[in-house]
Amino acid sequence: MRLSRYFLPVLKETPAEAQIASHRLMLRAGMIKQQQAGIYSWLPMGYKVLKRIEQIVHEEQIRAGHIPLLMPTLQPATLWQESGRYDAYGPEMLRIKDRHDRDMLYGPTNEEMITDIFRSHVESYKSLPLTLYHIQWKFRDEVRPRFGVMRGREFLMKDGYNFDLTKEDALHAYNRHMVSYLRTYERMGLTAIPMRADSGPIGGDDTHEFLVLADTGESEVFYDAKVPELKLGKRAVDYDNREEVAGICEEFTTLYARTDETHDEALFNEIPEERRKVGRGIEVGQIFYFGTKYSEPMGATVNTPDQGKVPVHMGSHGIGVSRLVGALIEANHDEKGIIWPEGVTPFHIGIVNLKQGDVSCDSACEALYRAFVEHGLEPLYDDREERAGAKFATMDLIGLPWRITVGPRGIAANKVELTCRRTGESEEMSAEEAVEKVAGIYAAL
Repeated sequence: MRLSRYFLPVLKETPAEAQIASHRLMLRAGMIKQQQAGIYSWLPMGYKVLKRIEQIVHEEQIRAGHIPLLMPTLQPATLWQESGRYDAYGPEMLRIKDRHDRDMLYGPTNEEMITDIFRSHVESYKSLPLTLYHIQWKFRDEVRPRFGVMRGREFLMKDGYNFDLTKEDALHAYNRHMVSYLRTYERMGLTAIPMRADSGPIGGDDTHEFLVLADTGESEVFYDAKVPELKLGKRAVDYDNREEVAGICEEFTTLYARTDETHDEALFNEIPEERRKVGRGIEVGQIFYFGTKYSEPMGATVNTPDQGKVPVHMGSHGIGVSRLVGALIEANHDEKGIIWPEGVTPFHIGIVNLKQGDVSCDSACEALYRAFVEHGLEPLYDDREERAGAKFATMDLIGLPWRITVGPRGIAANKVELTCRRTGESEEMSAEEAVEKVAGIYAAL
């Protein structure tokens, strides 16, 4: 993509309504536009990051054996009346009527609808285990939507639902989700800590939230300093191996890590004092086991091997896809702008032409552009008639991990400058060497 042809409405001034870094930078970098409090249009740059995150979530869900589908945003109230949640959910639910005066709602979550789908098509235990998920827009009418996409009213979420014959089977599904989420966040360059949490309106006794440490987080968190050091890395995981999956979950949940809602001061004080940490965290996902909370009242049962009939055990598992964009920025920025991790960057490399119109510079930039495309990468070429300072400021603001600068002096010496956005370090090398180095970095992800 050439920047002269792209739609990137960057702002020089920080909008007054933006209170936290991610909101400020998403507005300034032309990623979103507010349409109403808590409701945003996703402009091209923001949309590219959103789709990158969505793709990683899809890949890791499928790797874990989960099956994608798509449910509607609008739901009939009758399903929620069956489960008993329609009146209990609260004013966050947007309740509406259609032209036939039927009660409807804009879904804040999908436990009832997925249970209805299951009960309509599954009758035998032989169809289990089964985990279905989708990535869909949700709506919760927050009383004070703020902090941009971190606490909006309309948001994109991955929600998955497992159906199992026994509690033991369902807890394996719970563990499987925990491991798949750990891999998902690590691929995005995030350290998301699983913490024992409160189930809220979803219900159930077993639940963990995944929190990214950040000063602007909405939750106070208490944790052992060794917890953020835990990494899943590239280890292969057999998601059907219950002992292996449970072992990984034990590894990541044995050390103390809790939100303020479940904090136990006595247990916390058992940690060596130098390792006791108190901070704030941004919730980016949550997993639940809630047994037969929905299957029993809604009649989601299966035939058993002994000719009986039992309600299935269920759980739900959510990742805030749009919220992750904000969380990534909160965890990866400096005074100049965003610093995207390689796994989610909207463009893999920025190319800056210091002398647009110069035949040698133009030719070198075009050759670089083609070379990156041939390696399967997406470059963003700043071919605007702008001064060098403005081009550098734009690249720093939008936060591409790598930048190649091409100028007349470098071309004369057969050199370009490769700069790492995170460290600020620059290195001169040939154009061919720069292409191979960047391509190698992304190939290793």
